[in-house]
Amino acid sequence: MNDKPQRSLALDVFRGMTVCFMIIVNTPGSEDYAFSPLKHAHWHGFTPTDLVFPSFLFAVGNAMSFSMKKFSTMGQGAVLWKIIRRTLLIFLLGYLMYWFPFVHQQPDGHWGWIPFSHTRIMGVLERIALCYGIAALLIYYMKPRAVIVISCLLLIGYWIILLTAGVPGADPFSMTGNAGFRLDILVLGENHMYHGEGIAFDPEGLLSTLPAIVNVVAGYFAGVFISRKGREYEGLTLLLLWGCGLIALALAWNTVFPINKKLWTSSFVLLTVGIDLVLLPFLIYLIEFRKKIAWTSFFNVFGKNPLFIYLLSELLVVVLFTIPAGNGGNAFGWINRVFYQALLPGAVGSLLFALTYMMVCWCVGKWLDYRKIYIRV
Repeated sequence: MNDKPQRSLALDVFRGMTVCFMIIVNTPGSEDYAFSPLKHAHWHGFTPTDLVFPSFLFAVGNAMSFSMKKFSTMGQGAVLWKIIRRTLLIFLLGYLMYWFPFVHQQPDGHWGWIPFSHTRIMGVLERIALCYGIAALLIYYMKPRAVIVISCLLLIGYWIILLTAGVPGADPFSMTGNAGFRLDILVLGENHMYHGEGIAFDPEGLLSTLPAIVNVVAGYFAGVFISRKGREYEGLTLLLLWGCGLIALALAWNTVFPINKKLWTSSFVLLTVGIDLVLLPFLIYLIEFRKKIAWTSFFNVFGKNPLFIYLLSELLVVVLFTIPAGNGGNAFGWINRVFYQALLPGAVGSLLFALTYMMVCWCVGKWLDYRKIYIRV
């Protein structure tokens, strides 16, 4: 008897597409020249790039809809250990990724170790780990209705916390006035936070991880629904209706709780889940109904080793930034300037660099797939 859960090719392609586009938007040749849709919104607002990370979390939930079926054949202790082990391992990989290459060039020109006291604790993989772990425990131990209620409480509770626990007298939805910023400063400390905004502010902070859990939960329920009714026109229609309804609700909530990726506001969660629920039926219709699958193999390469390829893309960037090249520059900037900006100056050259870099990562993934090497965490 074959009890292996039947996977949906559309869901696998969706996951591969998120990894592919995550690499493209993360590695522009020149961020100053990048096309506007390939940049994150500066603060309030939304761009296509802002959809990538929440869609990856949504895809994590999709995958959970299949792994949970396997959990039903395992003992409770084994399931708990598997969830905790995977959470800790992904978190550790993310932490080490931000610490890499563990050394830096000091003002006097010598190289020295990057001290633990100046390492970033939270980040993309760390958020993925925490959202996966908490969502998996909720789904495994609670009834679906209870999980939905808790998800609603997370979204509403986060809104209330931001409104009531921010810096007194400051805009509760500002970068340094919000409650999440206060919590990160208190618990993590400035030296353990992201400084890409010019100050200590972490877009993957502790408090904003709570609403992000709902992206994973939504992906799980969508995966369960698709496995049951995803091959029926009625099922696709319901997904579209839910997606459009959540988008409308997000836009209405935006009037009092701004859509903001860096704060991961509850309206942002509803908007991104809604868009994902609109995109999925189109993928299912094209792949499962019309059988247009020739193009899917490209994205499946990313989907078969998603975490490894993402790690590779981030670590290779760090290596290129570490290698000196040009007049006090680095290999990353030198390659972009000498080749891509010389060939196609401005945004087009920056995009071409990003596409080339993505293809380098794809080639590694293709080789792994050819060798039947699938790295699981």
